[in-house]
Amino acid sequence: MIDEAIALHLNHDGIPCPSAHDAARNPHRTKKTWQAGTVRAILLNPRYTGHEVWNKQRKEERLLDIDDVTLGHRTTMTRNPSDEWIWSNEPAHTPLITKELFEAAQRARRQRARAYQQQERPNRRSSQRAYVLRGRVKCTLCGRKMQPSAIRDCVYYRCEYKEQEAALYPGLEHPRTINLREDIICQALDAWIARAFTPERLTATITALSQAGIAASSAQPETPEQAQVRQAIKECERRLARYQAALDSGADPAVVTQWINDAQRDREAAQKKLDALPTVTQKKEPALTADQIREVTDRLGDIAQRIQAADADKKEPLYEALGITIAYDNATRTATVRSRPSIPYRYKECPRGDLNPHAR
Repeated sequence: MIDEAIALHLNHDGIPCPSAHDAARNPHRTKKTWQAGTVRAILLNPRYTGHEVWNKQRKEERLLDIDDVTLGHRTTMTRNPSDEWIWSNEPAHTPLITKELFEAAQRARRQRARAYQQQERPNRRSSQRAYVLRGRVKCTLCGRKMQPSAIRDCVYYRCEYKEQEAALYPGLEHPRTINLREDIICQALDAWIARAFTPERLTATITALSQAGIAASSAQPETPEQAQVRQAIKECERRLARYQAALDSGADPAVVTQWINDAQRDREAAQKKLDALPTVTQKKEPALTADQIREVTDRLGDIAQRIQAADADKKEPLYEALGITIAYDNATRTATVRSRPSIPYRYKECPRGDLNPHAR
C-alpha cells in the first residue's frame, strides 16, 4: 500500500511523526514512528490547501434498540462524499499545496482503489478454520500476540517483525518471522491439562471444581436486558471520552459541547432504565457435589486421550474456561503455559518449533 510505503520512507529518513513533533498536543498518542493511518489522514485532509472546508461529516442517530426506544440513540459521524464538501471562497491560511494538486491526489487514490476492487482474487474458503489458540499465544521478545495462519494444511501462530516497526522496539533483535505449530503446542497443553486428573491429583482437582461450582451457582445472574443497558452506558462513556479528546485537540467548543450534552443525556436515560429494571431471580441447577464429579470423571475414563481426540471447536471453549495463556520464547524454543480460570480472560498474542512446555 502507498500509505505504508510513505510511512516506511519517513521512518527510514528519521523524520519525526506529528505526535513526536508536537508532543504537548498529543499526550495520548505513540510518538515513535509514522503509521500508515497517519499518512492516510494527512493525504485526505483538505485544510493543507489553505481553504476551510465544511460538511465533511454528518451526524447520524441510530436507535440502540429498535424494540425499546427508551434506551435512546447512538450518535455516529459518517464521512460525506467529497462532492458534498463546502469550500471557502478564499484561503483562510497559508496553503502547503494547491487545491488542484489535492484533488488530483484524491482522484489517483480513487482510481487505485477501484482498480484493486476490480482485480480477480481467489475465492475465500467457504468454511472458517478453527484456531483454538487464537489470541492466547504471545511472543516474549516483543510482547505482541501471534497471529494464526494455515500453511500447507498445518496451523501456525506467527509473529512478523516488519522493518517499519523497528523504531517501536529500539535495540530489539527479532527474527523476521517466528512460527509455532498449533498441533505441537496443543498436544503438550492437553497432556498438561490431563495431569490434573491423574490419580495422585484427582482429589484436589475434584475439590477445586466443586468449590468453583458452588460459587458460580450462588452468583446473581444478569438478564439480557440488563446486559444491553449496561453496554449502552459503556458506549456513552466512550463517546464522552472521545468528545473530551476532540475538545482538547482544538475542536469547536460549541459543537463539542452539544455532543457532550447529548452523550450525558443518553447515559442518564440508560442509567434510569437500568435502575428501573426489576431484579430477576433465576432458578439455578444445584452445583455438582464432589462425589458426582468423581462419578463423571470415572465414566470418562482416559481424560487425556479424550481431550487430545476432541475436535478443535470443542477444545476452544475448554481453553477459554481455563483461562489459558501461552508465552513463547523463540530463542529457547520454550512455551510457558499459565491458567487462570477464576479471572475473566482477555485476548493477547505469538509461536514455533520444538517445545519444552512449562506450566505454572
